[in-house]
Amino acid sequence: MDLRAAASATGRERPPAPRAAIDVRANAALATLAMLAAGVQLIALPCALCAWGPAALIAVVPAMVPIVLLTPMHWGLVHEGIHGQLMPGRRLNEWLARALCIALALPFDTVRFGHLMHHRFTREPYDRPDVHETGAPRWRTWLMYYVRLFGGLYVGELVVPLLAFLPRRLSRTVVLSAVGEEGPVGPEVQRLFGNFAADPVRRYRTRRDWLLSVAVYGASLYMYGAWWPVLAATMYLRGLWLSLADNLPHYGVGLGEPGRARNFRVPRGWPLLLMNHHLHQWHHRYPTLPWTALPAVARAQSGDVDRQNERGVTEKALESAGAHHADIPYFRAALRQLRGPRGVHVQLGVGAHVTDAGSSRPREQ
Repeated sequence: MDLRAAASATGRERPPAPRAAIDVRANAALATLAMLAAGVQLIALPCALCAWGPAALIAVVPAMVPIVLLTPMHWGLVHEGIHGQLMPGRRLNEWLARALCIALALPFDTVRFGHLMHHRFTREPYDRPDVHETGAPRWRTWLMYYVRLFGGLYVGELVVPLLAFLPRRLSRTVVLSAVGEEGPVGPEVQRLFGNFAADPVRRYRTRRDWLLSVAVYGASLYMYGAWWPVLAATMYLRGLWLSLADNLPHYGVGLGEPGRARNFRVPRGWPLLLMNHHLHQWHHRYPTLPWTALPAVARAQSGDVDRQNERGVTEKALESAGAHHADIPYFRAALRQLRGPRGVHVQLGVGAHVTDAGSSRPREQ
C-alpha cells in the first residue's frame, strides 16, 4: 500500500485510502487477554474474596490494576470490530466485537452506530461536549461536561439500552429531544438517530445484548456478595478511563483541523495498550485502516514533512497537512481536559461534513 502518498494528502483534498491487512493473530491474542481480564474481574476476584475473605485483598487490589490498564485495549478491540477490522469475516468480526462489548456491559449496536455517526459528523454541535454553545446556560454546560468526563459517559452507555424497552414512538421522541437539531446538519443528524431508535431489528439486538450483560454482571454481583464494592470499584475505574479518553483527541479542536482530531505522544509500551488511539487524527482520516497500520502512516508523514521542510514549504501549509502531530503527550492532554468547556471557537460553514477517505457511515433506514 502507498502509505507515503496517502499521508501527504492535505487540506480539503480527498486523499487516497491506503490498504492494509488485518493482523488476525495480534487481534486474537489481545482479545484473549481482554476476555481473561474480564474473567478475572467477574469470576476470579469474587471467588478469591469468598474463599479467603479480607486476606484475599492482598492479591485482589493489585489484580485490579492490570484489569483497569487493559480497558483501552478492550475498547480498542471493540472499536476495530465497529470498523470491520477485528476479524476478516463479517460474521466472526461482529460476533467477537459483540462478545467483547457484553464483557464491558456495553450495547454493541448502540456504540457502533454512535461511533460511526461520530466519524461522519465529527465536531458538529451534538458531538462537542467541551464547547459552551452561545445561548446555553453556562452552569449546565459545565455540569454536564464534568459529569460526562468523570464516568458519566460510561454510565450513560450502560443505561441507554433501556430506551429499546420503551414503545418505539416514545423511544424515538426521547432520542430526538436529546440529540437536538442545532447546526447546518442538525436535522440530518436528528433524523438518523431517530431512525436508529425506531429500528425494530436494532431494538431487539439491543435488548438481547443488554439482558445478557445484566445476566453476566448480575451473576458476578451475586458471587461477590458482601464484597460487591470491589466490582463497583473496578467498573467505575474502567468507565472512568473510557469517559476520560472519549473526547480527548477532539478537545479544543476546530472544524478546520485535519480529521478534526489530534495525535499525541505516548511512552514506550503504551501504543499497544492504547491500540494506537494516540494517532487519532490518522484514524479519522483513514478509518478503514486497522490499528496496526497507523504507525506506518505516521512515519510516512514524518518523512514527508522532512522533505517539505527541505523544499521550504511554509509552516502554515505543514499545519494544514496535519504535520505537527504527536506534539503533546497523551496523558498531559488528558489532564488538560480538566480546564473545562470552552467557548464557541470554531467557524461553522462550508466543509461541515467530514470528507476523509474511507469514512464509515451508518446505514440509513
